[in-house]
Amino acid sequence: MTIAELQAMKRDGRKIAAVVCWDSNTAEAAEAAGADIVSVGDSAAESFDELLVYCRAVRRGVKHAVVSCDLPEPSVDNARRLVEAGADMVKVEGADNVRAIAAAGISVFAQIADAGEAKPMEDAGAALIDFRNSGPEDGAKAVAAVSIPVLGGLGGGPWLDGRVRASHRLLDVEAYVDDVRAGRPVKGD
Repeated sequence: MTIAELQAMKRDGRKIAAVVCWDSNTAEAAEAAGADIVSVGDSAAESFDELLVYCRAVRRGVKHAVVSCDLPEPSVDNARRLVEAGADMVKVEGADNVRAIAAAGISVFAQIADAGEAKPMEDAGAALIDFRNSGPEDGAKAVAAVSIPVLGGLGGGPWLDGRVRASHRLLDVEAYVDDVRAGRPVKGD
């Protein structure tokens, strides 16, 4: 998978599936399930150096999907460090950050908070957009405003070009615990 292929998916009307992971085993499972993007979120890291460790771990588990990594301390130097750690693209907020990083030849997954930010992010050089909590009306506006894919996390929906979900939100741990306690067979037994 390449970023150009992700952009072609939007043109073809095919949905993009992204899964947020922090380790190689989960990343490998996400890719095996067909995830197009495996994204490293910054919520697990307490420092930028820790985030680099997570990025390397996810890269080890991913052979074909695009690896995206959050960039909580936006700079071209930090973006380069993430690419060296295995990221194919970095996720940042702010058109100025997008412009600077894209100008350095690094692909950017731009995060926005409202539909009006979509076109300025594309114009700044974003390759993809993450629009969390978009809702059907604003989400559809953002999708229509740009030629690049618009994905969404929590609050995103089928009105977008794809979805982003944290791996732990995709696990049905409660059902597993209920099955064990009730003495029912568990998948994999």
